[in-house]
Amino acid sequence: MQIGVFIPIGNNGWLISETAPQYMPTFELNKIVTQKAEAIGLDFVLSMIKLRGFGGKTEFWDHNLESFTLMAGLAAVTSRIKLFATAATLVVPPAIAARMASTIDSISNGRFGLNLITGWQKPEYSQMGLWPGDAYFGRRYEYLSEYVQILKELWETGVSNRKSEFFQMEDCRLSPRPQAEMKIICAGQSDAGMAFSAKYADYNFCFGKGLNTPTAFAPTAAKLTEAAARTGRNVTSFALFMIIADETDEAARAKWERYKAGADQEALKWLVDQSGVDKTSGKDTNVRQMADPTSSVNINMGTLVGSYATVARLLDEVATVPGCEGVLLTFDDFVKGIDDFGAHIQPLMRSRADAPMLAEAV
Repeated sequence: MQIGVFIPIGNNGWLISETAPQYMPTFELNKIVTQKAEAIGLDFVLSMIKLRGFGGKTEFWDHNLESFTLMAGLAAVTSRIKLFATAATLVVPPAIAARMASTIDSISNGRFGLNLITGWQKPEYSQMGLWPGDAYFGRRYEYLSEYVQILKELWETGVSNRKSEFFQMEDCRLSPRPQAEMKIICAGQSDAGMAFSAKYADYNFCFGKGLNTPTAFAPTAAKLTEAAARTGRNVTSFALFMIIADETDEAARAKWERYKAGADQEALKWLVDQSGVDKTSGKDTNVRQMADPTSSVNINMGTLVGSYATVARLLDEVATVPGCEGVLLTFDDFVKGIDDFGAHIQPLMRSRADAPMLAEAV
């Protein structure tokens, strides 16, 4: 099973809580996390893009680095681990995204890939006068399909003359082209998102579900497998989980209860309000899941809470889900979390039997 880290490009990571670790995003923090991940043999890191946060007492995600420039810096200080940036496709033209990706491919010597998002939080774009109108909610994947076709043409041939509803390319050139195949990620969970991933992506990221229910996302993985079968392509799922671990189950559960008790209600209200702006999409989008009150304190990602042995066992269960190639992990405390994962969790995982067993990361 492949393992990646959803690095903390935004303040406070993925816990919308006053009692969770509070920190600002810096290049130094993300360098430490990424180098530690590389040292313990993890496979990739992914950075999101967020252009406006949720506010509240914690100013959640009000402070963010930019994804491409961060990954370019990380490419220069790593040697093995794969790196994925996220393109905010509404504000970065495909020809520019293609060129930035090709540049980081050069810096990383072929270790770079791209996560494509449609954009769901209207104020991220309206603050710049770049929101295309609410009708966009219903046409997001039409737009993204045209976008990715231009990317692929430029990377594969160095030229695009594609003329379509959203883009007009006129002898658009790209050189140098990437030296390695540019892998594409999407995180669609709706029918439209799954259809897009099945046709254009290499991997689809989905939310793990529930507390210590590692295989609950299996229907989502099966849905992607069915969609990929219709396109005749091999596209696999990666599930997103938060790890909250300690020496005992009781100590880990105490941390989780403390984080929940400190939930930043003002920031959570912003999340709920923004998730309701889209009147077009159904209930199966990842944004709807993020805002569900069940566990909105960590945007409802699957949460594995327990001792090091418990978490290792649960992750091995994730690996049994058909169509799942790996996991994307977040931690309550990223630096300590990566160290504990390398020293205490990964060595116990049957699904990571060939990974380095380092007592301590860099």
